[in-house]
Amino acid sequence: MRVVHVPFGYYPDAVGGTEAYVAELARGLRVRGVDSVVAAPAGSLGAHRYDHDGTPVYRFAMSPTDDVGELYGEGDPDAASAVSRILDEVRADVLHLHAFTRAASLRLARTARRQGLPVVFTYHTPTASCVRGTLLREGRETCDGALIGQRCTACLLESRGVPLAARKALSRAPAAFGSAIAAAGVGGRWATALRARGLVDSRHHAFRQLLSDANAIVAVCEWVRALLLRAGAPPARLMLSRQGTPAHTPPRPQRPRSAGDPLRMAFVGRLHRSKGVHVVVAALVGNRALPMTLDVYGIVEDAYGERYRDELRAMAADDPRIRFCAPLPRGRVVDTLADYDLTVVPSQWLETGPLVVLESFAAGVPVVGSNLGGIAELVRHDRDGWLVRYDDPGAWSSALQRFASERAHVERLRGGVERPRSTDDVARDMVAVYESVAPAAARRGFHDTAGIA
Repeated sequence: MRVVHVPFGYYPDAVGGTEAYVAELARGLRVRGVDSVVAAPAGSLGAHRYDHDGTPVYRFAMSPTDDVGELYGEGDPDAASAVSRILDEVRADVLHLHAFTRAASLRLARTARRQGLPVVFTYHTPTASCVRGTLLREGRETCDGALIGQRCTACLLESRGVPLAARKALSRAPAAFGSAIAAAGVGGRWATALRARGLVDSRHHAFRQLLSDANAIVAVCEWVRALLLRAGAPPARLMLSRQGTPAHTPPRPQRPRSAGDPLRMAFVGRLHRSKGVHVVVAALVGNRALPMTLDVYGIVEDAYGERYRDELRAMAADDPRIRFCAPLPRGRVVDTLADYDLTVVPSQWLETGPLVVLESFAAGVPVVGSNLGGIAELVRHDRDGWLVRYDDPGAWSSALQRFASERAHVERLRGGVERPRSTDDVARDMVAVYESVAPAAARRGFHDTAGIA
C-alpha cells in the first residue's frame, strides 16, 4: 500500500509539529509495510523532488494570487493538478491530508476521489476550521468551534481591529454584498472587511464539504473530536488517535545538581506569539530574584518569527537567566529535555498536542503549561505538571515562584510522569484506517517501488 501525505510544508525547511508527526508516521508505516510519499508546497525553490529520511518528497508549485477569496475557498487548482500528477506517478492508494489550506484543499480531495482514491483527513491545528486561527473568541475565551457564520465573522473582524459597531453590521451582511465588492475589483483593508461574511461562509462550506467527502477523519485529541462532530463529521468515519513520541530508550538520569543550583526550564517550539513564550519571559523579567533559568530553543519560520524573536530578546534585555539557543533537531529533543527540571508550554491558542508535552514526558520531565486544548488533556494538574491560566501573567509569575521555592514539589511531579504513547502506536492506528478505506490495496500489499525510485 502507498500513501501520499500532504502537510503544510516539509523538511529541510523550518517545520512545526505537523511535519514532525508526518515524518515519524512515515517511519512507523514503513515498518508495517506501508510506503509513504510526502507532497508539500514548494516555496521559493519551485517544484523539485528529493528524499528525506528514506521518504520520497515532492515539492509542488502553486499559482500566485492577490485575491483574499482564494484563501477561503475550495483551494488552488494548480496545486490540485500538481498533486494529482504525483498521485498518478507514484501509483498512490490513499491521499492523507494533514492540513486544510490552498494546497491541501477540498479541490485536491475531490480530485483524488475522481481518480478513485480514498481521502483521509487529520485535524492538526485550529487553522483548519477557525478563520481566526486560534479558537479563542475575541482573542480571550475558548471557543467551542461551532461554525456559526455571524459569530465567526465578528470574531475575525475583531482580530483585524474593526470597531464593534462595524463588526456587528458586517457580520450580518449577506454574502452577495461581499460578492459584489469582489466583482468590482475593489481592494484594501476595508474592502476585505466588507467581504468578510462571504469569505467566512465560503470557508465554512469548504470545511463541511471536506468532512462530508473524506473517507476517514482523524482527531488527535478529544476536544478536536467533539469539534469535528459539531462541524458535521459523520461519526462512523471519525476516529480518535492521539499523538505519540518516537520510541526511545528510557531517559538517562539527570546530571547531579547541588541544592544551590537554579531551577532549569526549557521552551521548545516555533517562535510565534501563539506559542506564548513571551508570557514566561515577562514573568521571569518581572522577578529578577527568582532562582530559575529559561533556555529558549526557538524555531524561526519566517519574517514574523524573526520580529518576534527580536521582541523576546528586547524583553529579556540583559537578564542572564534567559538564553536563546539554536533549534533542536527533532531526534535530540527528548535527550535534551532530560537535563531540565521543567518544560514550559505557554501556548496562547488551542493546541491539538502539542508534541513537546509528550516529548517532555518521554524525558521524564514535568510540564508547566497553559490550561487550553490538548495541553489541558495531556497534563494532569498537580500530578505530572501544572496548568496555568494561559493569558494571565500574574498566574505564570505565581506558578514560577512556587516551583522556585518548593523544589520538592518539582520532584514530586517528576515522580508522577508516565511514559507516553509512542509513534508506533500511531502508525498502528493509521494502518487500520488505511486498510478500512482501501481494502483492495491492503490485500494487495506493497506496490512495485519503481514508481518512486
